[in-house]
Amino acid sequence: MAAMTDVTDPTSVAMELGSEKITILPGHSADFTSVTFQVLKEDHTLGNSLRYMIMKNPEVEFCGYSIPHPSEAKMNLRIQTLPSTTAVEALKKGLDDLMDLCDVVTDSFNKELQNKDQSMQIDA
Repeated sequence: MAAMTDVTDPTSVAMELGSEKITILPGHSADFTSVTFQVLKEDHTLGNSLRYMIMKNPEVEFCGYSIPHPSEAKMNLRIQTLPSTTAVEALKKGLDDLMDLCDVVTDSFNKELQNKDQSMQIDA
């Protein structure tokens, strides 16, 4: 688990997550085991994939997302964890795991594409 600089400061959390795209909404637990994040300019494509990856973490008790209104480009993501970790750490792990999965899919796709190109050249 990566240690955070100051989990009690939402500004440092946003900086550690790497952008102002993700913010923590008011009402989180004092120990940051229950947090609702707001992600700007994202929709169900990321929401469902990220929820799935986060729920694979055994330290996560609950993860769900919602799109508050279809005309607003915002997604709310709620994460509740066991006391052994924080929701911020679970979000970071989920994002890393999702990126790794996308890399595997991309590599596999490119490999198959090269195999198809080679077989097409042999047949021609």
